[in-house]
Amino acid sequence: MNKSKLAIGLFVAGTLTAVFGLVILFVGPIIIDDQIVKNLVIDPENELSYTMWKDIPVPFFMSVYFFNILNPTEFLAGEIPMVEQRGPYVYRKRLQKQNITFHPNHTVSYLEYRSYFFEPSMSVGNESDVVTIPNMLVLGAAVMMDNMPHAVRLLLSATFKSFKEGPFLSKSVGELMWGYDSKLVDFLNKWFPGMLPSTGKFGLFSEFNNSNTGMFTVHTGKDDIRLIHKVNSWNGLTKLIYWKTPQCNMINGTAGQMWPPFMTKESTLPFYSPDACRSLELVYQREGIMKGIPLYRFVAPKTMFANGSDYAPNEGFCPCRQSGLLNVSSCRSNAPVFISQPHFYNADPVLLDYVQGLQPTEDEHGLFIDIHPETGVPLNVSIRLQLNLYMKKVSGITETGKISEVVMPMIWFEENGYMDGAIVKTFHTNLVLLPMVMVYMQYCFLGLGLATVLGAVLLHYSGKFSPGPASAPGDFGDLHSDQYSPVNREVQDYPGWFCSLVVSHPILQ
Repeated sequence: MNKSKLAIGLFVAGTLTAVFGLVILFVGPIIIDDQIVKNLVIDPENELSYTMWKDIPVPFFMSVYFFNILNPTEFLAGEIPMVEQRGPYVYRKRLQKQNITFHPNHTVSYLEYRSYFFEPSMSVGNESDVVTIPNMLVLGAAVMMDNMPHAVRLLLSATFKSFKEGPFLSKSVGELMWGYDSKLVDFLNKWFPGMLPSTGKFGLFSEFNNSNTGMFTVHTGKDDIRLIHKVNSWNGLTKLIYWKTPQCNMINGTAGQMWPPFMTKESTLPFYSPDACRSLELVYQREGIMKGIPLYRFVAPKTMFANGSDYAPNEGFCPCRQSGLLNVSSCRSNAPVFISQPHFYNADPVLLDYVQGLQPTEDEHGLFIDIHPETGVPLNVSIRLQLNLYMKKVSGITETGKISEVVMPMIWFEENGYMDGAIVKTFHTNLVLLPMVMVYMQYCFLGLGLATVLGAVLLHYSGKFSPGPASAPGDFGDLHSDQYSPVNREVQDYPGWFCSLVVSHPILQ
């Protein structure tokens, strides 16, 4: 074959190969993003993502820690309370969406039921362990009655005595968690219906087990992927009624399980929490990698539970106390209950002066969510919150003794889950390896194309300036021939060598 024709053929082939590599370079990311969007939309036809959304395959656990009071008698006499942390008592949490209904406006409604199962092998202790904590029925009601007439407070104190209810409870973990029989509770439910959140046994988590979190209506993302998982309404409400300002009553973000894709470091994670009775928002902290999958870690900012004096937008959540405490009495039957991060982490340090035995650290008590930024799917979640009771001495109610005014920690709990097993492999293959293969392919085609074009150019000029076979003996013309030109030979061999190197990369095997 004529060298010129061969050179032209190689030049055309190389150019087309390089152009194809350029096309992949620019079109590849668009194709990947399009596939992400297509497969994330909440749609029964998206078998993998829909199943993940409907019945979360990630194992979730709730670890509960009690603050056991070591000096109840001295505490009642006015001394600083001393506590020791007991636990964790670990429960496997099962989540399942039911009553799923799709709407024409690209939203879907559902009820999500939750149930808990004790895991002895993961717990430090058993549900039969006895701990001592404040009696919410007595000390909480005392604060609620502080502004009532003195005679009413005396009557309340007499009622406590008649039912043999004291300021502290020493009961098993199982009873405190899921409920215990109380004649006082039966009395209050009979004569003051609606005063207590539960009509049966009284327990800290009795209303959570085998219950739902309310009717959520969220966007499917079918019309706009930027809206996917965002809450459209909760229990038919588009705004709350618990707080004092429109901003604080807003229902922002998602339901707290997934977020829209294509996040940046400037993105935040807003979500609505029925348990906290408000919307919360996490902020970017750092990058990371989990089992080969890139992630962004989002954490709670210090302003999350700051009071109105330290952070003006939170004024609507008041009446406030020190920063780091959220007053949830307005959505908890007016009980003097506050939510914080465990051990008052990220709270006003003065809170640690009123309780002995607390040692807040970020690793043990900070909450975080690790997100795969391209999809908005959580890889590792740890939500940690603490339940506190505000208590003080109330005149006329002798059960309060000489208790000093204090926000008393009762329990803290961590709800955590992480992606593991086969789903991680599928996730890693589809969203890490395949895009990486596409990146290698585009550079392989670009390198192969450019090397072929270069080889064609060298072939063309080597043929053009070659003196031919009639050279006189001793001439050096034959050194320029294709057979002996090491430069030309190396260039012609380069395309195959380059592609072999790329294809043989371990990530593509």
